[in-house]
Amino acid sequence: MAEDTTTTDQGLPAEAAPASDRVLLRRGAHLGRYAAADVAAVLDAGVIAHVGVSTPAGPVVIPMAYGRDDERIYLHGSVANAALRAADGQDVCVTVTVVDGLIFGRSAFHNSMQYRSVIIRGQAERVRDSAAHVRALQLVSNHVTANWHTARPATDAEVRQTMVISVPLDEASAKVREGGPIDEPGDVDGPFWGGSVPISTTFGQPVGSPDLPAGVAPRAAIEGLAGRPVHVPGRR
Repeated sequence: MAEDTTTTDQGLPAEAAPASDRVLLRRGAHLGRYAAADVAAVLDAGVIAHVGVSTPAGPVVIPMAYGRDDERIYLHGSVANAALRAADGQDVCVTVTVVDGLIFGRSAFHNSMQYRSVIIRGQAERVRDSAAHVRALQLVSNHVTANWHTARPATDAEVRQTMVISVPLDEASAKVREGGPIDEPGDVDGPFWGGSVPISTTFGQPVGSPDLPAGVAPRAAIEGLAGRPVHVPGRR
């Protein structure tokens, strides 16, 4: 997702235009953002990706942990995961959504949400190179908090049992809805309330495993989560 300063036929900066019609926003087009930095900001704030895959049993959408670098998003699961196996070499759709608030209009027809979302479309590819495989697992593990290097190192068997697929970030778009309701002009001075209610989610205090030996404290990266908002813009 290197920066591109060329322009489109309409004279717009290339980064302000969609990479393809498949990620072009039509409804709410003014909310669309196509720059690599805007896509990355939503991915960094999100926690879960929903991955749409066509399988022999029909289409399925599954929630998955993820990580990213500047070029690709990485998704992992068991090597027995049928959806991941089906995704390898196939076109998939990956979405990440962060809900920041509820919007209430004077009429319920104009209720909405404040949100940040990303859609990524492209061909999934299984990560087979051993070094790239471990690096991808590290990116996924460190997406929310960096703890890969402070936990017990993963064994070769654990790595072999985990499959990683990657999808290029070349064909992606973000959509961001902020502000309040868009009400009918005639309702603005009326008796009905309009506005928004923020949603704030924070991490709680670490809770040790029931079989945790006495005196074993959580690692600093985990302990530091307590009280922190979950969806932090620009977390990386």
